[in-house]
Amino acid sequence: MSPKANKTDDPAIGRPPNWIKPQLTRLVEHAPDGSAWLHEIKLDGYRMHARIDGADIRLLTRTGLDWSHRYRTTISALRALPLQNAYLDGELCAVRSDGVTSFSRLQAAMDEGRTGELVYFAFDLLFLNGESIARRPLIERKTRLQTLLATQRPGLLFSDHIVGGGPEFYEHACRMTLEGVVSKRVDRAHAPGDRGLWVKSKCLNRKEFVVVGWTDPTGSRPHIGSLLLGYYTENGSLRYAGRGRHGDHGRRAQTIGSAARASKKSAHAARCSSAA
Repeated sequence: MSPKANKTDDPAIGRPPNWIKPQLTRLVEHAPDGSAWLHEIKLDGYRMHARIDGADIRLLTRTGLDWSHRYRTTISALRALPLQNAYLDGELCAVRSDGVTSFSRLQAAMDEGRTGELVYFAFDLLFLNGESIARRPLIERKTRLQTLLATQRPGLLFSDHIVGGGPEFYEHACRMTLEGVVSKRVDRAHAPGDRGLWVKSKCLNRKEFVVVGWTDPTGSRPHIGSLLLGYYTENGSLRYAGRGRHGDHGRRAQTIGSAARASKKSAHAARCSSAA
C-alpha cells in the first residue's frame, strides 16, 4: 500500500497532541555504565518535534513554536512516511562531509536559504497511528521508530544507539572529536519532569549561552560590537554571563546589526509615542 493510501481522516483514529513537553537532559561528566542505559551520539542542531496528522505536518520547537514554514524539504520527507499520524522527537542538523553534525553549518544554511540540505535525526516516537506510546519503555519506542524509518529517505534518519558500554562509547566519541554522548534509560516512559532519565556527557569543553543584547560597533567592526550573553541555571533562571566577541564580519553580522538597529529604532518610536 502506498504511503498516501495510509493517510486517513477517519474520525475513529485518535489524533496526536498539539505539543508534547520534551524530555530534557542533565549534564554529567561521563556516560553511565550498565545495560539499563542506551547511548546515542550527541547531535549539534535544533531540537525539533515532528507532528504528523494526515496531510497536516508540523515541525515544532522545544517550546512549541511552529517552524514548519522554514523547513519545507523536511516536511516533504515526513509526508512520505507510511503512517496515519505520529509524533516524533528529534534534531534538525547540518551534516559535514565526514558525517559529523555542525551547528555553524546549520546557521549558515538558514542564513543562505539552503535548508533543503538539512537532515532530521529522529530519536523518539511518542504517538503512532492513533495511539499514544509515550508511557511505554524507551527501547520499545525506539524499536518501533527504527522500523518506521527502515526505508532510507533523503533528509530523514534514525538516530541509532548501543545498549550498555557507556564509558567505552563516550571514550570513542571523544577520540573522534564529536560533541558528546546522550545516555537514556532503556526501561522508562516519557517523563519530561525527570532530568535524570536522559543525561548528556560532553567531549568538547563548551558552554551554551543565550544572546540577550549587544553593544554598538567600534573601531573596525562595521555592524555590531560585543554580544551580551546569558545562561540558564538548572532551575530555569536566566543569568548574565558577560560580553563576548562574535568574530563574524560577514553576512550574519550584517543581518544581526540590521536587526539590532531596527529594534532600537522601534523601541525609540514606542517611547516617543508613549510620551506623546
